[in-house]
Amino acid sequence: MPRIDNEKFYTSAIDRYGVSAKGVNWNSKLSQEIRFDMILSMLPKKLEDFSISDAGCGFGDFYLYAQKKKKYPKNYIGIDSVTDMYSIASDRTGCEIIIADICKDKLPLASYYICSGAMNVLNSFETHLFMRNCYESSEIGFIFNILHGQKDSETYNYLTISQIQKLASNLKVKDIIIKDGYLKDDITVGLFK
Repeated sequence: MPRIDNEKFYTSAIDRYGVSAKGVNWNSKLSQEIRFDMILSMLPKKLEDFSISDAGCGFGDFYLYAQKKKKYPKNYIGIDSVTDMYSIASDRTGCEIIIADICKDKLPLASYYICSGAMNVLNSFETHLFMRNCYESSEIGFIFNILHGQKDSETYNYLTISQIQKLASNLKVKDIIIKDGYLKDDITVGLFK
């Protein structure tokens, strides 16, 4: 059973905060952009040679931020399960955005899959399914951020480094890179083939 009602969690934030970082349940635009910078640091410098699928793309903010930083992927596809996110991301990015349940639906192939925050409200089983599907749908790797620690929360999903390493081992990941220390209770992970 899902940890929370995903649709309600995000639509209530959109209703309250509009199209903003808080509208996708981030604390601030700054914390959202710090997380985006961490993901960008694990992607190739010449991003235009690679395609990116953004799992849980929200409003398409990662794509717009990457453009602001002069990082243009060869192709970008946003994926979200929330209808409002689909509509807003389609309008804002002009890119292909698809509605899908990332835990169980067949995903398009891309050089890299990224995820910023979408796994923070999943339970541990859903997290494993989400990671597996994104990793297996990537040609090179899956880069994501997630809440870090051993906290027990009714809403949020925290993972320890050992839990991430176990999931990576189950996926037969060739190389794993973990970056922390940039924000409290947050880590960025790269799983590479």
